[in-house]
Amino acid sequence: MKIRPLADRVVIKMVEAEEKTKSGIVLPGSAKEQPQMAEVVEVGPGGVVDGKEIKMELKVGDKVLFSKYAGTEVKLDGQEFTILRQSDILAVVE
Repeated sequence: MKIRPLADRVVIKMVEAEEKTKSGIVLPGSAKEQPQMAEVVEVGPGGVVDGKEIKMELKVGDKVLFSKYAGTEVKLDGQEFTILRQSDILAVVE
């Protein structure tokens, strides 16, 4: 099954947190910092939303930072995704 977001919505999948620091120290499970970083899986077509023209600036494969409590979490075929509006995306990580 595939998710096709509507209007200005984006489907993202969380990126796993690093288990090692840059200096090589292995972090136990509870000490891992959970960043609000994800990869864009699908992007809606944009269009007119609430009377404003919305141009989609994201593309599939972008790594993004997003608001902590944004979006709706869904589970599909055993994988977890989050569907949120493009405006809930704070930045693209390059």
